[in-house]
Amino acid sequence: MTSTLYIPHGGGPLPIMNDPGHAEIIDYLRGVSPEFGQPSAIVVVSAHWESATPAITAAPNPELYFDYYGFPPETYEYTYPATGSVQLAERLGELVAAGGFEPRLDTERGFDHGMFIPLMLMYPEANIPVVQLSLIDGLDPAAHIELGEAIRPILDDDVLVLGSGMSFHNMAGFSMSGGPAAPDPDNISFDQWLEHVCAGDELDSAGRRAQLIDWAQAPAANYNHPREEHLIPLHVCFGAAGGTQATRTFDAVTLGKRVAAYAWDA
Repeated sequence: MTSTLYIPHGGGPLPIMNDPGHAEIIDYLRGVSPEFGQPSAIVVVSAHWESATPAITAAPNPELYFDYYGFPPETYEYTYPATGSVQLAERLGELVAAGGFEPRLDTERGFDHGMFIPLMLMYPEANIPVVQLSLIDGLDPAAHIELGEAIRPILDDDVLVLGSGMSFHNMAGFSMSGGPAAPDPDNISFDQWLEHVCAGDELDSAGRRAQLIDWAQAPAANYNHPREEHLIPLHVCFGAAGGTQATRTFDAVTLGKRVAAYAWDA
């Protein structure tokens, strides 16, 4: 069973709005449950939450946090009534602390759109408890691999670790016109590098880890990620999966750019 999954969550609420530029992401996310099964709980590592130390949602029923701007009024009325899990939050806190971090249980923050937009498509019944785990200020890649390694034991409890980001995230580079865009060599070169590192046969675990830590030296890295918050959830997933080889489960063009999803089996 898939235990760790890094997905593209698209732009703001556009997947729920059935934006034509997100058609393939929408189909992919809707197919996650039939393809990968239903876990007992989900830990979401969203690109849209950073904290000085690893923060964990710890309320029993977090509200939704509409952290996007400029969209139609109805997109601020979405509901996704998944519960939190105080027990899982506390367990995560223990594991994160044992990994050498200083976790913070947060009973106030709601679920951001990096959680509820993809899960509205992946698990629309909202019947799986969810906890969010923040990124750490500074976005150090090695620290986030270590954070993933720290939480690895929760996989034994049939918990899905879900990294929610985008493998390409340069807002100035997206094609927002809705029409076909010309292939982008800089996008393609980084996409191929990421597939080689995560899913290729040539590297062992140590080699994959070294490449991901040094991701900024990849081809056109800073063009694909002028700021890396949408990539770093992948590092947490890699660590949680134990540095094993992933399977590329999504390979399509969204808003003119090739983006990917990666899955690791338990």
